[in-house]
Amino acid sequence: MAGKLKMSAVRWGIIGCGNVTEYKNGPAFQKIRNSELVAVMRRNGKLARNYAYRHHVPKWYDDADKLIDDPDINAVYIATPPSSHLKYALRVIKAGKPVYVEKPMARSFAECRQMINAGESENIPVFVAYYRRALPRFLKIKEIMERGDIGEIRTVNVRFFRRPSDRDLKGEYHWRIDPEIAGCGYFCDLGSHMIDLMQFYFGNIIDVHGFAENKAGLYDIEDTVAVNFKFENGVFGSGNWCFCCNEDLDQTDIVGSKGKIIYSTFGNEPFIVHTKRRIKEYKIHHPEHIQQGLIETVVNELNGTGKCPSTGKTAARTNWVIDNIFGRI
Repeated sequence: MAGKLKMSAVRWGIIGCGNVTEYKNGPAFQKIRNSELVAVMRRNGKLARNYAYRHHVPKWYDDADKLIDDPDINAVYIATPPSSHLKYALRVIKAGKPVYVEKPMARSFAECRQMINAGESENIPVFVAYYRRALPRFLKIKEIMERGDIGEIRTVNVRFFRRPSDRDLKGEYHWRIDPEIAGCGYFCDLGSHMIDLMQFYFGNIIDVHGFAENKAGLYDIEDTVAVNFKFENGVFGSGNWCFCCNEDLDQTDIVGSKGKIIYSTFGNEPFIVHTKRRIKEYKIHHPEHIQQGLIETVVNELNGTGKCPSTGKTAARTNWVIDNIFGRI
């Protein structure tokens, strides 16, 4: 798909230069070979101008269409909340420019399909910011599994618990618990990363059954989710997410016939590999700009020198899983 658009240099524009772009990825666009950040856009022009000044970006806009139509820009990163991913992605694709969309890809699998179909129709690549697929820590876990250190994979179990935030306890509104903007609650924001990473390891989830309810009554959307699933390679999995607990826990156990791997999806602490011979900790820290590795794979694909592991098609499978859990499919 990217062959038609092979670029010697990728000149980026960002729609939505909020907090996520300050450190996670914004500077990375400027540090990667054959990549540069040309312009940023935010509806508040004063904030857009301030961002451009601080990050040494040549241009800023308060109108997304003007950024998309800028002839100096040949690829666009959409860093807005999920409710606007579809409309901006369709505009970028129509302009003939590759699009890199923040995760989750959209509010629903149906919206994801619209992006994918538009990209295929125009021969424009769509990428999604599931950056754990390119982080050294998680690539090492994949390598350990693939070389057989823990034997044949039997099952995977996810547990993710969080205390309510002060904002939740006070009943304050924010978009991550507004399904019209986020698609669902915190599960869409955080659980999507975990589901995508597991599918990176084990292939697509082909069967899923789950329950989602509000237990604490702090807001209207779900705060607790329990899921059973089956991957295309036959591995079974289960997951429990609770955002109204009295403790914080982030632990995934991958259990094989000869051992297991225990890791945190969001923490930076060592992951642990148990085998019959030993227990070993692996300390692999995240890079300064956590999305840089994945953005580099996007640039390489657009340069014609590599492939990005996180595309519209891979990302849409996570929305398919979420929609199944909530009974939307």
